[in-house]
Amino acid sequence: MLPIPAVQGGAVENLIDFYLEYNDTYKLYDITVYSPWNDKITNHPALLSDVNNYVFIDVTSIKARIARKLRCFFHSDSNEYYNYFIEYYFERVYADIKKKEYDNIILENCAGLAYKLSQRGYKNIILHMHNEVRQSKEKYHHVIFNSITKILTVSDFIKGKASAFFPADKIETVHNGIDLKNFSRKKVYSISRQQLGFDNDDFVMVYSGRINKEKGVSELIDAMLLLKDMPNIKLMIIGGTFFGNTDNEDEFVHSLKNKAKTIEQKIIFTGFIPYHEMPDYLQIADIAVIPSIWDDPFPTTVLEAQAMGLPIITTKRGGIPEEATEENAILLDTDEHFVDHLANAILDLYEQPEKRKQMAEASLKRSILFEKGAFAKNFFAALEGL
Repeated sequence: MLPIPAVQGGAVENLIDFYLEYNDTYKLYDITVYSPWNDKITNHPALLSDVNNYVFIDVTSIKARIARKLRCFFHSDSNEYYNYFIEYYFERVYADIKKKEYDNIILENCAGLAYKLSQRGYKNIILHMHNEVRQSKEKYHHVIFNSITKILTVSDFIKGKASAFFPADKIETVHNGIDLKNFSRKKVYSISRQQLGFDNDDFVMVYSGRINKEKGVSELIDAMLLLKDMPNIKLMIIGGTFFGNTDNEDEFVHSLKNKAKTIEQKIIFTGFIPYHEMPDYLQIADIAVIPSIWDDPFPTTVLEAQAMGLPIITTKRGGIPEEATEENAILLDTDEHFVDHLANAILDLYEQPEKRKQMAEASLKRSILFEKGAFAKNFFAALEGL
């Protein structure tokens, strides 16, 4: 639901940009992209493509907001799959789709839209799954089964989950990728340790991503509290409550800051950082900590940390073990002793600079597997012959 091109960021949106860029280079398919409009898209170079076409939907103007509210009012009792915002967006997109003849329709992470299209006679649907199918919507699944031509999943973990609802022979994993030219070490950066309040001899850890309970940020601060007597161990928390959220903080973020008050000199909250600036902030850190306590399907933050040559502390949840290995990461169990595991892993890397160096080299080596061109090539290879 964020714009394409990815002017507001978003992991899914960046991945779409990657395969559109690949398609523009190799002229594989004629693709039409439906996207919410954003003023930052004006004069974007991606719009000059002769194979990628863009249809933008107004979702933010006063007229659009009134239309959305009216839809909510008149359809409040209907059995719709999503909330009225997405339903409104879909109907605007569908009004254009039904005028045209597409060989295939790719849905990015919206199984519910496969249901809606199948109800209207479409059978040529490709579902690109970035998350698990919602079990609460199981009553719709039998309709979706018969309409989907192919399912692409971002990890084998999601593939296993999808196999419970869809025929296994229709499912193929295509691991996510990142831009290694963007996420790489360089000579000059826009930000320094000193500007953020860190000293050169500090041991700086970085957490990046959305800040919510499932990401394990609270547990990471608990681990920092256990290490409060280690003055040189510092933590930089990068991110907001949602993509593009630069100043609004929810109750959970406030609770984290309150928890960290006694060690506030050891923890810096940067807030939301634009995606193109992320490498400049990651280069400040000695290690990355990605303490997900939910089954994270395939977080790109792991790929970004690898590409920047950072040793990683993360968990064995979801698709994370498909991204990092024991050569470049410490993979933790999220059991009742998780906070202790985190603190011990942090101490382990703090006390062993040679181990950090070896892990950093392994991260750089592994990052090559997830280069954006390889992702896009595998993405289109999975669609051949449909």
